[in-house]
Amino acid sequence: MTIAALIAIFLVIALVILIIVTGYVKAPPDKAFIISGWKKEPKILIGRAGIKFPFLERKDTLVLKQISIDIKTNGYVPTLDFIGVDIDAVAKVRVKTDPEGIKIAMKNFLNMDEKNIIAALTDSLQGNMREIIGTVKLKELNTDRKKFGDEVQEKAQKDMNALGIEIISCNIQKIEDEKGLIIALGQDNMSQIQKDASIAKAQADKDVAIAEAEAKRLANEAQVKAETEIASKQNELRIKQAELKRESDIKQAEADAAYEIQQQEQRKTIEITTANANIAKQEREIELKRKDVEVTEQTLEAEIKKKAEAEKFARQQKAEAELFERQRKAEAEKFEKEKEAEARKVQAEADLYAKAQEAEGIRKVGEAEAAAIEAKGIAEAEALEKKAEAMKKYGQAAMVEMIVKALPEMASAIAKPLENIDKVTIIDGGSNGGEGGIGSVGSYVPNVLAKTIETVKEVTGLDIVDIMKANTYDAKVNRNINVTGLNGEQAETAVIAGAVSTDEE
Repeated sequence: MTIAALIAIFLVIALVILIIVTGYVKAPPDKAFIISGWKKEPKILIGRAGIKFPFLERKDTLVLKQISIDIKTNGYVPTLDFIGVDIDAVAKVRVKTDPEGIKIAMKNFLNMDEKNIIAALTDSLQGNMREIIGTVKLKELNTDRKKFGDEVQEKAQKDMNALGIEIISCNIQKIEDEKGLIIALGQDNMSQIQKDASIAKAQADKDVAIAEAEAKRLANEAQVKAETEIASKQNELRIKQAELKRESDIKQAEADAAYEIQQQEQRKTIEITTANANIAKQEREIELKRKDVEVTEQTLEAEIKKKAEAEKFARQQKAEAELFERQRKAEAEKFEKEKEAEARKVQAEADLYAKAQEAEGIRKVGEAEAAAIEAKGIAEAEALEKKAEAMKKYGQAAMVEMIVKALPEMASAIAKPLENIDKVTIIDGGSNGGEGGIGSVGSYVPNVLAKTIETVKEVTGLDIVDIMKANTYDAKVNRNINVTGLNGEQAETAVIAGAVSTDEE
């Protein structure tokens, strides 16, 4: 490409840019730019941009915004009833924007400002208004101004179409007549209105008086009716309250009776449970007594065993007795702790359940007490059963141990009545060689205790006095003691200790 061609292209581009910069135009919405020149039909821009070629086209302006025109008759114009009136009106107009209308407006108002447009249209609008005034009467003109304005707008719009103008509205601002008849008509109307108002006021006062009287009558009737209804309602209320109180008393009585019945049922349940527990306890005691008899029989059978077997068995029994004693103590302590824990657990559960179920408290407490009584009876029965098993295992040695341990308590029980004696009067002092009253009082406890020991000997065959003598010095050193009533196992134990000699019965 040659330099000349480049220059030519550059010049073309520069020329295009220059045309765009210098010929760019943009029309606002209230104006129309008419671009005319080398084309047959001009280009119309309204609210948009375009290009005007310099030296080849021109730009003209046409105002499109709404314009207000003051229309006056400028003197008195006679109406249909020959009354001269002076009217002042305002018309709102604008240029038509349709293609045909804007072409007509361009021929009449191109490059004209708002004032010139108003001046060009005022004469035509005033003439149309004068023509319409001659077709209506004064009263119609004054009473229906909108109709008059619409007629003026319709009449003038025909002329405005030829100019490319659209009448938006036409409003009458003021009407004056030459003779002041409008004021006279107003006064006549005012008198008529005053007359009508006076009549209406009198009628209203009459209606008010009648209404007040009627209202008072109705109010009196309503008050009497209301007071009657109030008295009736109060009477019904008192009757209803009495019925409710009676029903409440009945319900309370039923509740009290149900509560008493529930208490009786719970008491009956407790008594039945207690009786059942006592029966079970008695049956258990009978069973234990039966087992005691069996133990006694087995003990008698054991006495006929051979002496060699008795010695061996005595040694084994001694070792087992010591072991069993320790185990028994441990089991007893464990059993007591378990029972205490169970008792605390039962009590805690009973308290918790009583708080959570207060409505059923009586029944649950009764069941808890019955269960406690039953558990206590079972526990006592189990204790007696364990005691019986121990007695069976120990034999008469255990019986001896129990009796010896019970002697202090027996002596204390025998002496207990003497504590209640406040004063003693002795009649017989023992002058004839006898013990007398003093000796009798002093030997009361030993004599009763001796008789008790003698009774034990007769019932069980055990001589506690002989057993106690086995621990004396003479028995241990000289081995001079004879104990009766011991079985083979106890005899073997005594022989091993070297304390006594036995006579089997």
